[in-house]
Amino acid sequence: NGRDIAHNIRNGHCLSIPQPPINIMMMHYTTNNTTDGSSERLSLYPAYSKTALQPPAHVIRNIADHNNQMAAASRDDEETVADAANTLAEWRGNTVPEKEAKALRHVFDDLQDHFGYQRVDPRVRFNNTNLARLGNGGTWFGDLDFTYDIKGDHCNLAYIGMDVCVDLTPKLVHKHGQPMLRDYGKSWVYVYLRQLTLDKVKSYVKTGTGWDVSDDGTVFDPNRNLVAIEAKMHHQTGQPKPSVWVAKDKNASEQDMSFSRIGTVQDVSSHPSQQRIHRGVGIFSVSMEVEGGPNVRPTPGMGCEANLCFTLVSLRTWGITDCVAPIVHAPSKWY
Repeated sequence: NGRDIAHNIRNGHCLSIPQPPINIMMMHYTTNNTTDGSSERLSLYPAYSKTALQPPAHVIRNIADHNNQMAAASRDDEETVADAANTLAEWRGNTVPEKEAKALRHVFDDLQDHFGYQRVDPRVRFNNTNLARLGNGGTWFGDLDFTYDIKGDHCNLAYIGMDVCVDLTPKLVHKHGQPMLRDYGKSWVYVYLRQLTLDKVKSYVKTGTGWDVSDDGTVFDPNRNLVAIEAKMHHQTGQPKPSVWVAKDKNASEQDMSFSRIGTVQDVSSHPSQQRIHRGVGIFSVSMEVEGGPNVRPTPGMGCEANLCFTLVSLRTWGITDCVAPIVHAPSKWY
């Protein structure tokens, strides 16, 4: 049944508080690109829905000011003992503030406080966001950021992790030869996760921002108790594409687990041997969209729900699974 499926995912058989907000401005510095296989370029950008209009130029500039987070990474075992607010550190080839490097190591390298099987209540707070109007319509958006409690030290970061399966299987084509799921594997992919995991994320959004989260854009399979979401991906020239990291020894303990990079999601999905469902920890940036009036900024409690838009920026995978049936065409939605 669906409960047994979810229970066994972690073992490779199938898929499956809040602290007072700390207002820390995250400063970002020039990336030093590396070619030794350990780099992972990251850049936060708003995860608009696939049908959203592009924002006007002044909004783009505001987004660029906020979303200048770049990182690629080479782990440093020793941390500088200094004032974290003013000290810079190296994280996989990038020079970033010490607290940001600490959070990056915590989430990307150590895979701590992600949503799913690791712990019931991850030690992270979702911070409220100032919504900006998207284009000339009534859609308002904002990018979420997160504050991690790392042994009492509160560190801000633009990413969260979740236990997921990422679907890199080929999709059916229309009878006239046109793709039914356009740009699949290039600009977006299906990500499968437990309903309980998504519900936990929604509860953190509610606690941190006050917003209730809509189910729009998700596909629920009641037979397996799994949810599919459409995760966007960087794909245009100049944008860092999400990378895939494979466990060197999937039988290693959590403390000894290490990963090696095998390429971008787009590159990996082009190889027939990799066109499978990959299980592991997906790391995402998250944006919020709310429908409102063109002149009135929506606020929680006005009767509106927020839509969450996930952007996949990295995947740490334990391997492939054959226990999850992929979506092969545009699905119907169960409600």
